[in-house]
Amino acid sequence: MQPIAPTDAIFLVGESREHPMHVGGLQLFEPPAGIAADFVREAFELLRTETDVQPTFRKHPAFLGGLTNLAWTFDRDVELDYHLRRSALPSPGRVRDLLELTSRLHGSLLDRHRPLWEAHLIEGLHDGRFAVYTKFHHALIDGVSAMKLMQGALTDDPGDTGLRVPWSLTPRRRGHTGGGSLLGTVGALAGSVAGLAPSTLTLARAALLEQQLTLPFRAPKTMLNVRIGGARRVAAQSWALQRIKNVKNAAGVTVNDVVLAMCSGALRAYLIDEDALPETALVAMVPVDLRTEADADGGGNLVGAILCNLATDVEDPARRLDVIAASMRDNKAVYAQLPRMQQLALSAFLIGGLALGLLPGFVTAAPPPFNIVISNVPGARHPMYWKGARLTGNYPLSIPLDGQALNITLANNADNLDFGLVGCRRSVPHLQRLLGHLETSLKDLERAVEA
Repeated sequence: MQPIAPTDAIFLVGESREHPMHVGGLQLFEPPAGIAADFVREAFELLRTETDVQPTFRKHPAFLGGLTNLAWTFDRDVELDYHLRRSALPSPGRVRDLLELTSRLHGSLLDRHRPLWEAHLIEGLHDGRFAVYTKFHHALIDGVSAMKLMQGALTDDPGDTGLRVPWSLTPRRRGHTGGGSLLGTVGALAGSVAGLAPSTLTLARAALLEQQLTLPFRAPKTMLNVRIGGARRVAAQSWALQRIKNVKNAAGVTVNDVVLAMCSGALRAYLIDEDALPETALVAMVPVDLRTEADADGGGNLVGAILCNLATDVEDPARRLDVIAASMRDNKAVYAQLPRMQQLALSAFLIGGLALGLLPGFVTAAPPPFNIVISNVPGARHPMYWKGARLTGNYPLSIPLDGQALNITLANNADNLDFGLVGCRRSVPHLQRLLGHLETSLKDLERAVEA
């Protein structure tokens, strides 16, 4: 057995039926031309032969009498027939059928008596594509590392038909302060908020005099900031990266600024539809890479948190983009003045309010620390393949929490940005409408910067 690290134990202790603590991903593949009709069946049979399972994918919490979540135990033999599953969509095999199945899979808990992961091979889409949905408990691996692990099973060579699977690859070890997950990074430093003391004057000046720093618990209460149930709904769609770059170049902002403006416009329209748009602007928590050029050779990610004014109270899309870009720029300027440990401690302070959501009655009584998490994670910048099948969609799916009923995560995939939306099925009605609002929001930005 192996002791469970405190930061990993948080995700086990905090899990309940209402709060599954796994990250997931939905990948869409287009089979190579001229392949046999039983390509998916043959691939599934080959997957079942990959029995060399790495330790990360053999462990689950040990039960020591009435105690658990203290140590990992490792299964000598992993029952792949349980963890690896094959499904088929009902005819006519629409994408909405795939998303409905994925919603059910993403809302179910992983079995604590078995290694904490599942992989689902899904066929039956009407256009001949197939999908792979995977989920990993956050105590095993964080979302960014999971994305990189999935990429490790792919290749950029369409002629390479070799078989690689995530459970036989070794996940990169998470460092104490360099893990890819914001929650993991700041969780390890949650008790280090006192590290801000040497920079208190800098922060006070930025927050109170220069108004550069967006602080938590100043976001308006919305229909998205409520206690959640356990059922999930997911939505996914891709947008051409070049469209977003065109807006970026015309407006003189960053790609992430344009993404945030897309989301802001979509959230504004969605809340107007629900007659629930607050008078003050929504605030997003945005994970950002804090690495400098000096860190580039050290590997890993150093992820911090910025709270961004989404300007949902602004009707004009060009003005909304300007406010968002200024908010990101000003908050990043505060981080630039701080030493590394203070940057991480500040991140812990900014998102620490999420933990308070575990206290009975807190979500109902207190203002939210922020309204939504919008995260852009690294993906492949060129076309990728698995057994000759091209990856056409790569949608990350994250974790809603009490007080945070909607999560938006996206990843670059060759020439696209792939958006994965996860919401509480009860608290976020008609989640799929946000996809249409995202497209409309991008069109509004395109017209605004052309004017």
